[in-house]
Amino acid sequence: MPINTPGTLAAFLKDRRVKLDPSAFGLSGRRRTPGLRREEVAQRANISPTWYTWLEQGRGGAPSADVLNRIANGLMLTEPEREHLFMLGLGRPPEVRYKPAEGVTPRLQRLLDSLDASPALIKTAMWDVVAWNRAAAVVLTDYGTIAPEKRNILRLIFSNPAIRAKQHDWETLARFVVAAFRADVARAGAGSEVSKLVEELSAVSADFERLWQENDVRVHGDGVKRLKHPKLGTIDLEYSAFAVDGRPDLGLVIYNPVDPATAAEIRKLASDRD
Repeated sequence: MPINTPGTLAAFLKDRRVKLDPSAFGLSGRRRTPGLRREEVAQRANISPTWYTWLEQGRGGAPSADVLNRIANGLMLTEPEREHLFMLGLGRPPEVRYKPAEGVTPRLQRLLDSLDASPALIKTAMWDVVAWNRAAAVVLTDYGTIAPEKRNILRLIFSNPAIRAKQHDWETLARFVVAAFRADVARAGAGSEVSKLVEELSAVSADFERLWQENDVRVHGDGVKRLKHPKLGTIDLEYSAFAVDGRPDLGLVIYNPVDPATAAEIRKLASDRD
């Protein structure tokens, strides 16, 4: 029998099984060992108890992705634990499964608010804006005045004349946004979810339909954004995009003013909102 050493699939399965509290699943009675029994995990995962036992003993060959997903559900694994399970069992991460974002934590919002002179926002893989700071509201868009279901960056760029007028080079921006959006939704496994949005935007914007048909793909990365602001005039902002650790469904974008004078003016406009 293979040795059940740390770092193996067998060791990981056993470790997670014994850490589960039987009472959380309505199971009672005296037990000689902690956690769930092997047959209980197998039942929750809807797989053969013999097959699950073999996996914990390092036997039986490589499990399928479907079996690993069932075991992950049965063991109530977190998303990072599920990914680790796949790496141990198949040597690759699981296929991406898109889940709509459910907002951000207060801690993440406080991070945004601490950037008093740098507009910053958090968007989903579908490019819905779910959080922003005061600087973003005064420089980019006051998302608080827009209905939550309408806070989509592509909708705003292709159907809002005021936002289009603020762009120094709208055509270049629009082409970049569509290409980066295409990459984000593919990476997040949101292919089916994006169809409705693409149909909607294609119906209201010939420009979007034209750019979507080009099939360009780019990463958000970093660069410089030039805006024509009604109070600040033409300003340049350096932007950088980041993944939110532990939240693969979210992305953080921060815009930094390229000069101290612009930063001071943004800070003043943002403070005037308090």
